[in-house]
Amino acid sequence: MKNDDNNNPEQQHKNNNKDNTNIGLIDSRFNQTLINVQGLLKGRSIPGKILSSQRVDLPDISTLYSPTYNRSLSYNTAGTSDHTSETREDEVHSTSKPIGPSNENKLKISTSPVENSSELDLKSSVGGRATDSVRVMKFTKVLSETMVILEKLRELAWSGVPDYMRPTVWRLLLGYAPPNSDRREGVLKRKRLEYLECVSQCYDIPDTERSDDEINMLRQIAVDCPRTVPDVPFFQQQLVQKSLERILYTWAIRHPASGYVQGINDLVTPFLVVFLSEHLEGSIDNWSMSDLSSDKISSIEADCYWCLSKLLDGMQDHYTFAQPGIQRLVFKLKELVRRIDEPVSTHMEQQGLEFLQFAFRWFNCLLIREVPFNLVTRLWDTYLAEGDALPDFLIYIFASFLLTWSDKIQKLDFQELVMFLQHLPTENWSDQELEIVLSRAFMWHSMFNNSPSHLST
Repeated sequence: MKNDDNNNPEQQHKNNNKDNTNIGLIDSRFNQTLINVQGLLKGRSIPGKILSSQRVDLPDISTLYSPTYNRSLSYNTAGTSDHTSETREDEVHSTSKPIGPSNENKLKISTSPVENSSELDLKSSVGGRATDSVRVMKFTKVLSETMVILEKLRELAWSGVPDYMRPTVWRLLLGYAPPNSDRREGVLKRKRLEYLECVSQCYDIPDTERSDDEINMLRQIAVDCPRTVPDVPFFQQQLVQKSLERILYTWAIRHPASGYVQGINDLVTPFLVVFLSEHLEGSIDNWSMSDLSSDKISSIEADCYWCLSKLLDGMQDHYTFAQPGIQRLVFKLKELVRRIDEPVSTHMEQQGLEFLQFAFRWFNCLLIREVPFNLVTRLWDTYLAEGDALPDFLIYIFASFLLTWSDKIQKLDFQELVMFLQHLPTENWSDQELEIVLSRAFMWHSMFNNSPSHLST
């Protein structure tokens, strides 16, 4: 006899309820997966078990630690207990399949951390690090070795560096200071003297010895320095602006393929603050460059100059004519957003908004103008830990950053979108919001980066 259940309204109602329940389970499991990833990155044990009553296509946490993505090991040296790897399989046994193209619609669940209740719970708990002392011990152990193992240092630094260790860690991550502690002092002394020689040859000369292009470039730098991080009073000090001018002009003369490009002035500021922190105490609001001797200022400038050079060496075509490297990454960002959150991508396209109109500045200034300046050094811990892989990983960070406002973006017309994306509401952000952006970027990188069809040009 033919089953007529499908024609029964009561039965259809039950089936609909069942479908809604299943969708709810999928949603909650995906959010739990994000929380698990966040916990691992922050050095926290996995917060609770994922429901296992139904098998769904969610990412296998064990696959996130791909050998092709070495930076992903950062969670394991960020204070996790030694038995984390032993319990991981039991904790996430219901997530053994990575998300594929057929599951892309599920990704939207985690793209609005500010509005999502599960992630609000995450934000309330992720700020305090119960394992700070453990992290400091691990950093201390790595840094005290005669030969620092840079891969271990990168793994630790990805999840944040203690403030007072940051100058040393950044010099090492960028390859400016050698990992061999016996050679470090001598190398730094020599490089600082080399910088002084460059300044004397390039900067400390009369305009009569400069070409017209060099004069124009110096004038542009002099105009841009007062505009650098205008909301932080420290950068309005005349001595600070003079240091920025010397660093930028010397760098530009020594790198004629690009010369000075507006935006590079922003990239010096994290280095300047970090290396000044070795000599000035308290809040940056109370710092004064006049408290330092000329020798200390010269050493700080030299460190900024060489670290800036090391950073930009890995992104040379970002600042050459027409900045093709940035244009290429903006295109990849557009493709990634389309794959992760198609409604946002479609809406922006329908409104006629091009990614270049807002994302170009993000890549050019590495989000320095988009987040509160007090969060920049934490963000740059992750940047520098990525090493040569940074340009490609920026795509995932910026996608995660943009999709923080997924729901909001879909409600705005063209003019509203332009204004919103140029003045994003991040002024009250704390470490918690930034950590969510980074952990989500990590998860998406793990899902998509090795996909054959991903970001095809």
